Amino acid sequence: MTRIASVFNQSGHRVLISYVTVGYPSIEATLKVVPLLASSGCDIVELGIPFSDPLADGITIQKASFRALQNGVTPNLCLEVAGNLSQKANIPLVFMTYFNPVFSYGLEEFCSACARSSIDGLIIPDLPPDEGSELETITQRHGLDLIYLLAPTSSEERIGLVAEKSRGFIYLISVTGVTGARDKLPLGLDKFVAKVRKVATQPLCIGFGISTPEQASQLAKIADGVIVGSRVVQLMEIDDDFTSVVNFVKDLRYALDKSR
Repeated sequence: MTRIASVFNQSGHRVLISYVTVGYPSIEATLKVVPLLASSGCDIVELGIPFSDPLADGITIQKASFRALQNGVTPNLCLEVAGNLSQKANIPLVFMTYFNPVFSYGLEEFCSACARSSIDGLIIPDLPPDEGSELETITQRHGLDLIYLLAPTSSEERIGLVAEKSRGFIYLISVTGVTGARDKLPLGLDKFVAKVRKVATQPLCIGFGISTPEQASQLAKIADGVIVGSRVVQLMEIDDDFTSVVNFVKDLRYALDKSR
């Protein structure tokens, strides 16, 4: 069992996954905030590798990626940061990136470097499951979970393929669109989750647009975990000691635990 899978192996526990862009607003901030996320109730943290063309990301994470790139953040630096964080935060760390940086680095070389940096998995939004066989083989060889995404518009064929191939969990996109905090959850998520559960045995986590403890509590009734990214990135801009982030994550954790 991988470390990611073990997180879901707690009866009744709803998993909280957060996201930060590596190097936003600085490398020092990333090194400081991730251990705080872990101690405040996050079970897994996604580390975003900044990329110049982040197709799946909304304006908040696009700006964060742009700032990180301006700061000189590279995949090599992200790997170095991940290795450092693995010593400070005893939770699974997952890289969220795009296929271009991974391909440019070299699939084998990148996965090997991830394993050395104690990365537990990869989320690559622009890698379709019918084109991921080579990377699946390499990630498994290095003990990494390759996590695929599904959208409400995904066909039954695509759902079946992701259910066959995704490891660790399946990332369910709550909306057809990009990341970003939203005031309301879209209708029909319960039907979407139920449709995937008919064919998938992996845990199901919902992301894109979750920005309040109330929304997290609603989703905890139908999913195994929730993923919060843009709101955390926004709150990182408020105070240097990340008090706002810590309080928000604690509220999310309380809402998820209360919903059991």
